[in-house]
Amino acid sequence: MSQPNTPKRQLRLGAFIMPTGHHIAAWRHPGSQADSGVNIDHYIEVVKTAERGLFDQVFVADSPGIWHQGDDESFSRQGRVSHFEPVTLWAALSAVTKHIGFVATASTTYEDPFLLARKFASLDHISKGRAAWNVVTTSAESVYGNFGLDAHPDPATRYERAHEFVEVVKGLWDSFEDDAFSRNKDSGVYFDPHKLHKLNHVGQHFKVSGPLNIERPPQGHPVIVQAGSSEDGKELAAATAEAIFTAWTSLAEAQAFYADVKGRLARHGRTPDQLLVLPGISPVVGRTQEEADAKWAALQKLIHPAVGLGTLAPFWPLDELQKWDLDAPPPYYPEPPKGVNSRAHVVIELARREKYTIRQLYEYLAGARGHLVVVGTPAKIADTIQEWFEQGAADGFNVMPPVLPESLNDFVDLVIPELQRRGLFRTAYEGSTLRENLGLARPESRYASVLKVA
Repeated sequence: MSQPNTPKRQLRLGAFIMPTGHHIAAWRHPGSQADSGVNIDHYIEVVKTAERGLFDQVFVADSPGIWHQGDDESFSRQGRVSHFEPVTLWAALSAVTKHIGFVATASTTYEDPFLLARKFASLDHISKGRAAWNVVTTSAESVYGNFGLDAHPDPATRYERAHEFVEVVKGLWDSFEDDAFSRNKDSGVYFDPHKLHKLNHVGQHFKVSGPLNIERPPQGHPVIVQAGSSEDGKELAAATAEAIFTAWTSLAEAQAFYADVKGRLARHGRTPDQLLVLPGISPVVGRTQEEADAKWAALQKLIHPAVGLGTLAPFWPLDELQKWDLDAPPPYYPEPPKGVNSRAHVVIELARREKYTIRQLYEYLAGARGHLVVVGTPAKIADTIQEWFEQGAADGFNVMPPVLPESLNDFVDLVIPELQRRGLFRTAYEGSTLRENLGLARPESRYASVLKVA
């Protein structure tokens, strides 16, 4: 008996957008748009380029506080202090695109679940089913004072709150059943009130009655994304997320993380295909290796030492860093802090493994803050992507262009065709919603399940 044809596993690609690009000195590069953080025309160009390249989604990182690393001199030289709020930005850009999805970051520590549920449901309707929420708990020091606090809640409390927060939001998205609205002009019946449900949630952190004042999103629920690789982060992803953004600099580390997080899903009644693992990759593309190396060297020359040292300030005290020889290895490697700061483990392990000098380490981090950087030809970059994809390290990647818009154009024009030639990546969008293009099922309303049981 012949076996049914199983669709070939396809690479998933997101474009992870920083305003001028991911390289910390990108705003100084002639190929960047210096005011891009508040330039809507720049974002329109970038998102249309990503859609031309058939990317699944675009993503911007965000925090409810200003980004600040290092001392005042370093701060004054950083090009990331002014940028749009992401849901507002994506709502505007959904009107000039048709297929690409929009991932917006929002904090479970510093937002309200009802307002967040309404905001993302609105974005899903406005975009016709292309919204996603990147769930973060927020640990940046610049944030808590904006909300009348003297410190963040401790990591355990933040993650407890996050689990409950996500469940409340999902419940609010189910306030109306899918077929609640008939809008029958002849009968005069607009909707069926029996298909409207109050949440009446009472938990440890939240008391929310509901219902939401907008009908169920086109995707049922906007796609849930999580970013982080700590123990708490992996558990949150295994319980709630449909994609996880992560950062690794070696195949072995990425394979171990992939197996770990996929192995947690069964405890939550989930299967491995219900969570996509998407590491970051920052590609510096050249038609030849020499051209790629020259592009990378030109970027590195734009790094001011004060800015470079600022990238290391989360790991070593800045007053110590400023006294050390930049062209020698650090005198010691700190023990990464326990808790949620998984990026510290990646950076310290990288420094030890590669025996980097301080300058070499900050030059590496300047490119993508601890994510994988690949400098080379389209074939070399495609080789790395294919190896990680086929060797149990990734379901796809968050592509992090070093300079925008230049580097994204290079990737779309040179690397995407190479991936397509290898049969790894689509040649046309499969569906109309982000879920359909990611191969993720549309969640059924919890109330529909209750009715079936009854």
